Amino acid sequence: MKITFTKYLLIAAAGCALAACDTHITDAVDDFEPSAGDADFSTFVVVGDSLSAGYKDGALYEQGQINSYPAILEQQFATVGGGVFKQPLRSSVATGSFIGIPTMGLGSVADRLVVVAGPSASQPLAPATIAPTVATPLEGLAGPALTGPFNNFGVPAAKSFHLTLNTYGDPAQLGVSANPFFVRFASAANATMIGDAALRVPTFFILWIGNNDILLNALAGMPGAANPTFGTGSFDVTPTATFDAVYPGLVAALKTPTNKGILGNIPRVTDIPNFTTVPYNAIPLDATDAATLNAQLAAGYDLALNAAIGTLGLTMEEADRRRVSFQEGQNPILINDETLLDISPVLAGPLAPLALLGQARPATQDDLILLAASAKLGVEDPMGGPGGTGGTLAVWGVTQPLLDSDVLIKPEVVALDAVRAAYNARIKAEADADPDILLFDAAALLETLNATGLSYGSGGISSTFIRGGGFSLDGVHPTARGNAVIANQMMKLIDNGFGANLPPVDPNKFSTIFYQQ
Repeated sequence: MKITFTKYLLIAAAGCALAACDTHITDAVDDFEPSAGDADFSTFVVVGDSLSAGYKDGALYEQGQINSYPAILEQQFATVGGGVFKQPLRSSVATGSFIGIPTMGLGSVADRLVVVAGPSASQPLAPATIAPTVATPLEGLAGPALTGPFNNFGVPAAKSFHLTLNTYGDPAQLGVSANPFFVRFASAANATMIGDAALRVPTFFILWIGNNDILLNALAGMPGAANPTFGTGSFDVTPTATFDAVYPGLVAALKTPTNKGILGNIPRVTDIPNFTTVPYNAIPLDATDAATLNAQLAAGYDLALNAAIGTLGLTMEEADRRRVSFQEGQNPILINDETLLDISPVLAGPLAPLALLGQARPATQDDLILLAASAKLGVEDPMGGPGGTGGTLAVWGVTQPLLDSDVLIKPEVVALDAVRAAYNARIKAEADADPDILLFDAAALLETLNATGLSYGSGGISSTFIRGGGFSLDGVHPTARGNAVIANQMMKLIDNGFGANLPPVDPNKFSTIFYQQ
């Protein structure tokens, strides 16, 4: 039997070749007299992670950097006396990947993503790696580091406690505790991110850090709970006690008696396309395949569950949650749930072919399937199934459950959000304590983009993957247009908080995704 699976990450073909897919709408930006109000933008400094660096489409490349929200803000600040804003730009020819040592939870460093033609009319477009790849040595790894002083201290994969780590930019610590993206522009081997930023003596600053303290764990499918031995390169959630201890010092390092700034809070991971794109019932079956699967898997699995009730103490309620019944139409994805009783002991003898289903159940609407997992749904695992030889009982998400790393189940989502709430309480407390510091509610903005989308006059964006225009092809980082919306929201905040009158940008003039023929 062959399972035909239609991908959910595809859009109708578009007529643009390796260029931004934009909707042309007349811009509607009002003319007015710009003013800095009580703020001084002459030395503008940003400290953060990949969101501030301009990382998008799964890579750090120049086009993303020059369209980062800090770069957009700098252009508008220039109209009211803002000074030079220098970023540690990648080579203009680099496509994103680099020759170097990926560390600090970065995993293998992939190249940037573009949309390419799909394999069939039903799959017209799909994300893929740009071709040809131009992998260039990352500054500081092959040759000298970039020369500052810089204003943008956005470093991909940076967590809160990394900002004070004095080995984070040390080339000798690559593969141990250094981050290659900071090595490339750290002022010295023993420099810290927050120390280098403070040396700029900012007249205005933005600190937006803490996303990766949760996000990297979520992107790994939450492999375990927060771990007090989280370390510099781990995917574990940063303990709230650690965040609470380090964050006030970060603010204090940037704050002077006369400057002003913004603190960004942490959005829910469940408001970004990486966790909202793949539906829980993404397995389409016709009547014949459904009947075959019921005979091949569901009937035997039902017997195993009934046996576990009698011998392993499985409750009837849990058994019912775990039963599989295939039907014509859309079917739930089969997932592994490590919170369930392992019924492997009863999967022996004639039930041995179902050995991988010890903690399996059909997904529900409460389960979040990671974007990366979509690539293997409906695909046979050649090393899975009985005897590790593949076959029809080794089809990912159908007869073989997705792994823990492919899914966030509800208890994991709840646990992550509790940590996020604690981080945000600390961030808000720091902003509330100083009238010269404003709180940028990034969480509310992303919630709006996910729930209803956002209109900006000449158009609108949402968090819908590919079509919404707000998020790049990695499902985590904003597009240039998304960054323009973030910049506008920050400028509104500055206008209201510091009496400024900053000229907004027209997001419609900024790119979204790229298509390569």
